[in-house]
Amino acid sequence: MKKTVLVLTFFLGFLIDSRAQLSNRKPINRAEFIHLMQTVAAGLNENNGRKAADCFTLDAIYSEPPNKQIYRGRDRIFEFFGGWKGRPKVVQMVWHHLTFDEQTQVGSGEFSMTYGSTTHGMVSVKIREGLIGNWREYFYQSALDWNGFILQNPF
Repeated sequence: MKKTVLVLTFFLGFLIDSRAQLSNRKPINRAEFIHLMQTVAAGLNENNGRKAADCFTLDAIYSEPPNKQIYRGRDRIFEFFGGWKGRPKVVQMVWHHLTFDEQTQVGSGEFSMTYGSTTHGMVSVKIREGLIGNWREYFYQSALDWNGFILQNPF
Protein backbone atom coordinates (compact mmCIF):
# COMPACT_ATOMS: atom_id res chain seq x y z
CA MET A 1 0.00 0.00 0.00
CA LYS A 2 2.78 2.45 0.91
CA LYS A 3 4.59 1.63 -2.33
CA THR A 4 1.43 2.36 -4.38
CA VAL A 5 0.87 5.67 -2.57
CA LEU A 6 4.51 6.62 -3.13
CA VAL A 7 4.32 5.83 -6.84
CA LEU A 8 1.03 7.73 -7.23
CA THR A 9 2.42 10.69 -5.30
CA PHE A 10 5.51 10.75 -7.52
CA PHE A 11 3.39 10.46 -10.69
CA LEU A 12 0.99 13.23 -9.64
CA GLY A 13 3.93 15.45 -8.70
CA PHE A 14 5.47 14.81 -12.11
CA LEU A 15 2.20 15.72 -13.87
CA ILE A 16 1.78 18.92 -11.87
CA ASP A 17 5.41 19.88 -12.49
CA SER A 18 5.10 19.13 -16.23
CA ARG A 19 1.94 21.24 -16.56
CA ALA A 20 3.58 24.10 -14.67
CA GLN A 21 6.57 23.97 -17.01
CA LEU A 22 4.30 24.02 -20.08
CA SER A 23 2.24 26.95 -18.85
CA ASN A 24 5.42 28.85 -17.93
CA ARG A 25 6.98 28.52 -21.38
CA LYS A 26 8.22 31.84 -22.65
CA PRO A 27 7.49 33.16 -26.13
CA ILE A 28 9.70 31.63 -28.79
CA ASN A 29 12.10 33.46 -31.09
CA ARG A 30 12.48 33.29 -34.87
CA ALA A 31 15.07 30.50 -34.81
CA GLU A 32 12.84 28.38 -32.55
CA PHE A 33 9.88 29.03 -34.86
CA ILE A 34 11.84 27.87 -37.90
CA HIS A 35 12.96 24.76 -36.02
CA LEU A 36 9.36 24.01 -35.00
CA MET A 37 8.07 24.34 -38.57
CA GLN A 38 10.97 22.27 -39.94
CA THR A 39 10.10 19.58 -37.39
CA VAL A 40 6.51 19.45 -38.68
CA ALA A 41 7.83 19.00 -42.24
CA ALA A 42 10.38 16.39 -41.13
CA GLY A 43 7.68 14.41 -39.31
CA LEU A 44 5.47 14.40 -42.40
CA ASN A 45 8.38 13.52 -44.70
CA GLU A 46 9.38 10.63 -42.41
CA ASN A 47 5.74 9.42 -42.20
CA ASN A 48 6.00 10.06 -38.46
CA GLY A 49 2.68 11.59 -37.49
CA ARG A 50 3.62 11.66 -33.81
CA LYS A 51 6.72 13.80 -34.49
CA ALA A 52 4.67 16.28 -36.52
CA ALA A 53 1.65 16.33 -34.16
CA ASP A 54 3.82 16.89 -31.08
CA CYS A 55 4.59 20.35 -32.48
CA PHE A 56 0.97 21.32 -31.70
CA THR A 57 -0.68 22.23 -28.40
CA LEU A 58 -3.12 19.71 -26.92
CA ASP A 59 -6.05 21.94 -27.95
CA ALA A 60 -4.67 23.13 -31.31
CA ILE A 61 -6.91 23.90 -34.26
CA TYR A 62 -5.74 22.90 -37.77
CA SER A 63 -7.93 24.20 -40.57
CA GLU A 64 -8.32 24.93 -44.24
CA PRO A 65 -10.87 27.76 -44.52
CA PRO A 66 -13.61 28.29 -44.93
CA ASN A 67 -14.87 24.79 -44.08
CA LYS A 68 -12.84 22.36 -46.19
CA GLN A 69 -11.17 20.62 -43.26
CA ILE A 70 -10.79 21.25 -39.55
CA TYR A 71 -9.11 19.17 -36.87
CA ARG A 72 -9.36 20.09 -33.20
CA GLY A 73 -6.78 18.82 -30.73
CA ARG A 74 -3.38 17.17 -31.05
CA ASP A 75 -4.90 13.67 -31.11
CA ARG A 76 -7.11 14.47 -34.13
CA ILE A 77 -4.18 16.18 -35.89
CA PHE A 78 -2.07 13.08 -35.20
CA GLU A 79 -4.74 10.90 -36.85
CA PHE A 80 -4.89 13.31 -39.83
CA PHE A 81 -1.10 12.98 -40.14
CA GLY A 82 -1.47 9.20 -40.42
CA GLY A 83 -1.74 8.04 -36.83
CA TRP A 84 0.17 4.96 -35.75
CA LYS A 85 -0.14 3.29 -39.17
CA GLY A 86 1.23 6.26 -41.11
CA ARG A 87 -0.09 7.60 -44.36
CA PRO A 88 -0.51 5.20 -47.29
CA LYS A 89 1.55 7.42 -49.64
CA VAL A 90 4.84 9.23 -49.18
CA VAL A 91 4.60 12.93 -48.27
CA GLN A 92 7.26 15.40 -49.30
CA MET A 93 6.91 18.85 -47.72
CA VAL A 94 9.34 21.73 -48.29
CA TRP A 95 9.19 25.23 -46.80
CA HIS A 96 10.17 28.09 -49.12
CA HIS A 97 9.74 31.15 -46.88
CA LEU A 98 9.14 31.28 -43.16
CA THR A 99 8.46 34.55 -41.34
CA PHE A 100 7.75 35.15 -37.66
CA ASP A 101 6.68 38.09 -35.51
CA GLU A 102 8.13 37.44 -32.05
CA GLN A 103 5.91 40.05 -30.40
CA THR A 104 2.58 38.60 -31.57
CA GLN A 105 3.87 34.99 -31.84
CA VAL A 106 2.30 34.75 -35.31
CA GLY A 107 4.18 33.26 -38.24
CA SER A 108 3.65 32.12 -41.79
CA GLY A 109 5.29 30.20 -44.54
CA GLU A 110 4.97 29.19 -48.17
CA PHE A 111 5.31 25.50 -48.89
CA SER A 112 5.21 22.82 -51.54
CA MET A 113 3.83 19.38 -50.73
CA THR A 114 3.69 16.27 -52.82
CA TYR A 115 1.25 13.58 -51.73
CA GLY A 116 0.24 11.81 -54.93
CA SER A 117 -0.18 15.23 -56.58
CA THR A 118 1.71 18.45 -55.91
CA THR A 119 0.28 21.45 -54.09
CA HIS A 120 1.79 24.84 -53.30
CA GLY A 121 0.42 26.95 -50.53
CA MET A 122 0.71 29.11 -47.50
CA VAL A 123 0.09 28.59 -43.81
CA SER A 124 -0.45 31.06 -40.95
CA VAL A 125 0.16 29.90 -37.40
CA LYS A 126 -0.25 31.23 -33.87
CA ILE A 127 2.24 29.98 -31.29
CA ARG A 128 1.06 29.31 -27.74
CA GLU A 129 3.14 27.77 -24.96
CA GLY A 130 6.00 27.28 -27.42
CA LEU A 131 3.89 25.11 -29.75
CA ILE A 132 1.50 25.63 -32.65
CA GLY A 133 -1.91 26.56 -31.23
CA ASN A 134 -3.55 27.50 -34.53
CA TRP A 135 -2.72 26.42 -38.09
CA ARG A 136 -4.60 27.87 -41.05
CA GLU A 137 -3.58 26.77 -44.55
CA TYR A 138 -4.45 27.66 -48.12
CA PHE A 139 -3.16 25.74 -51.12
CA TYR A 140 -3.49 25.10 -54.85
CA GLN A 141 -2.97 21.88 -56.71
CA SER A 142 -0.51 22.32 -59.59
CA ALA A 143 1.56 20.14 -61.89
CA LEU A 144 4.24 22.86 -61.82
CA ASP A 145 7.28 22.70 -59.56
CA TRP A 146 7.84 25.65 -57.18
CA ASN A 147 9.89 27.71 -59.65
CA GLY A 148 7.28 27.26 -62.36
CA PHE A 149 4.51 28.08 -59.91
CA ILE A 150 6.05 31.42 -58.86
CA LEU A 151 7.49 32.22 -62.31
CA GLN A 152 5.69 35.57 -62.70
CA ASN A 153 6.68 36.83 -59.21
CA PRO A 154 9.84 35.17 -57.84
CA PHE A 155 11.73 36.42 -54.78
